[in-house]
Amino acid sequence: MKDRTRVNERIRAPMVRVVDAEGGQVGVMAIADALRLARDQGYDLVEVAPQARPPVCRIMDYGRYKYEQSKRLRKARQKTHQTQLKEVKMRPKIGEHDFQVKLNHARQFLEKRDKVKFTVRFRGREIVHLEFGQRLLLRMAEELEEVSTVEVAPRREGHTLTMVVSPRSTK
Repeated sequence: MKDRTRVNERIRAPMVRVVDAEGGQVGVMAIADALRLARDQGYDLVEVAPQARPPVCRIMDYGRYKYEQSKRLRKARQKTHQTQLKEVKMRPKIGEHDFQVKLNHARQFLEKRDKVKFTVRFRGREIVHLEFGQRLLLRMAEELEEVSTVEVAPRREGHTLTMVVSPRSTK
């Protein structure tokens, strides 16, 4: 991300509205006078509102301003989470221990605010007994109901049954 803020000699406008370091209005003046005023105080002249007529420039320490901006950006980025779709694959005749392991993985994904897609894959003649897969997915949804909601109910897609659950909102 390129910083487009104009500072000191990069400010192109002939006249600017100047705001001092404490936030008080100094007034509209020529760019040369504003630069001299900023230098006398030991600060930079930073263009904060380039779209205004005349542009608004503030007398401030530009290094500190950039630091504060990056800190604010980092804080905002921390609060966002890109939800991913994690997949948990199973077979219709899964063992109890394996089921518990898959359940714990799904619970971890949901606690990290990710969606989980459960897939039950049938091989050969197993497809005749879809009720095993249905029961498996419904049990999984029941076990996870305190941390998730079913977004897409169990449905058949060829030789697989799929179900999608999303994390419950934490309001």
